[in-house]
Amino acid sequence: MANEIEAEYQKAANILNKAGVFPYPITKTTLNILKFNIKEENLDLVMAFKKDISQTMEQLKESSGLSEEEILKKVEALAKRGVLFNQPNSKGVTVYRLLPIARQLEYNFMKKLDKTGENDQLAKLFHEFNEEIKDLFYSNQERFESTLKNLPPIDRTVPILENQETGDGINIIVNEEIEVPTEKILPTQKIKELIEKYDDIAVGYCYCRQHNEFLGNPCKQIELTPTCFTLGKSARHTSNHGFSTLVSKEEALKILKKCEEAGLVHKAYHLHSDINKDEVAVCNCCSCCCLTARESLIFPVANATNYLSSIDHDLCIGCGTCVEKCYNKAIELNDDNKAERIEELCIGCGVCAYFCPENAISLIEGPRTVILFPPKKK
Repeated sequence: MANEIEAEYQKAANILNKAGVFPYPITKTTLNILKFNIKEENLDLVMAFKKDISQTMEQLKESSGLSEEEILKKVEALAKRGVLFNQPNSKGVTVYRLLPIARQLEYNFMKKLDKTGENDQLAKLFHEFNEEIKDLFYSNQERFESTLKNLPPIDRTVPILENQETGDGINIIVNEEIEVPTEKILPTQKIKELIEKYDDIAVGYCYCRQHNEFLGNPCKQIELTPTCFTLGKSARHTSNHGFSTLVSKEEALKILKKCEEAGLVHKAYHLHSDINKDEVAVCNCCSCCCLTARESLIFPVANATNYLSSIDHDLCIGCGTCVEKCYNKAIELNDDNKAERIEELCIGCGVCAYFCPENAISLIEGPRTVILFPPKKK
């Protein structure tokens, strides 16, 4: 009987892997996470998504053989564990969509969690899951580095465009060498304008920071507080299921300002990880906890940005503020005690320019994709 149940969870993992762009390794840890979030009595609904990970109620009734009442009960249980997304589409029809396995980490740790044995266990399981992904990269490092050089971006940097001390706008330099097609519409580069686009905005805890706090590694930049946003349909989903709380645009902007003061980086996430589609979330990332930061990287990631920092050595006094604040450790002091930017690591977030006391840092405008690999294994 135990082997049969294990086999069912293995099948569920294979189906869930179809929901993401990256198939996660199915290990004992992966299966234990699924056992934690998917009760045995709800496995049959997961199995109904075998052929199509996105279905309407009528389609689900046919694929599962369950009644609408039974489906809705199971949907509610799975949605509350980050396994399933259930929101109406643009035509008002509710679509039920499976979420990738890693999304369960995001949703489970987006709501404020009590320090219980159960939550401790889940935190440790996701830590083991991340370590296994890191080991997978290192065991195939050369192959990954050669095949993932054109990795599509999973997030987009939304820069800070003013200096903290003066309140003046950061100097923007147009890169004349980069040809941008005239018909290309760049997503908004101002966080305030991005927030203004949406009527529904919800805020929850940063899952990376809360996860690390459970592991005994609290964030070095900001206290654990709601800082990460879901937008539109995603805001309605996360707030409906207790992962987040709806806030006004004014409240959202106050939180974002607090994030900027802490040196966090605004990162927008788009529908289906396509930066040409609408934003679904804005994370405010620290360099010590967030899984897309160079220090915490477990797998190659790509970031879309429209800027690159530029340091004026005549104005730079070598104070080291930008070195300390840089999200990706992309700035160093050279032999002349002047700040030097490492282009391939810079995601153009503007944090260095925001904190620079001498206003010595500008941003060069021009679309780029920055691909980061975990550091070489020692």
